[in-house]
Amino acid sequence: MRKNEIFNVVNLTRLALVAAMYVALTLAIQPLGYGAIQFRVSEVLVLLCFYRKDYTIALILGCLIANLFSPFGLYDIIFGTLATTVAVIPMYYMKNIFLAALLPVVSNGVIVGIELYLCGEPLWFSMASVALSELIIIGIIGTIIFKFVFEKNRVLMNIIGSTRNTASNKTAQV
Repeated sequence: MRKNEIFNVVNLTRLALVAAMYVALTLAIQPLGYGAIQFRVSEVLVLLCFYRKDYTIALILGCLIANLFSPFGLYDIIFGTLATTVAVIPMYYMKNIFLAALLPVVSNGVIVGIELYLCGEPLWFSMASVALSELIIIGIIGTIIFKFVFEKNRVLMNIIGSTRNTASNKTAQV
């Protein structure tokens, strides 16, 4: 992706909307978005990074803003944002969405699990429960949505601005 593509109005708007969606979805179910047992629905959006590299900026920023409202304060701002950063940066380079979905499962399970341990929660329970929720949201729900809905619809792939060659993009180029 060229630098001028990243900084055009359409793309900046797309990135801002994704960051805002992440924050809104996290805050909409706020009690479930934080803690040892969390179900952060907004995490499904991290799979956008599989389709377009610059979504990493939007998701890291969205996570940072959402974590400003966390009851765990500075811990969540630092550790939660770090977990997202570790997961989304390499995601675009993965060849398989199912393997890409495992990145946030592992990073959030370990890093957020340690964060919760520092806040007084049991370590192994925190790691397992966060990883399990990530697996359900991203590994199952997210991959089904993106692999079997988005990738099958050229219009949806154009809306997210996918730079990845998928089956729908290949037929669009013919």
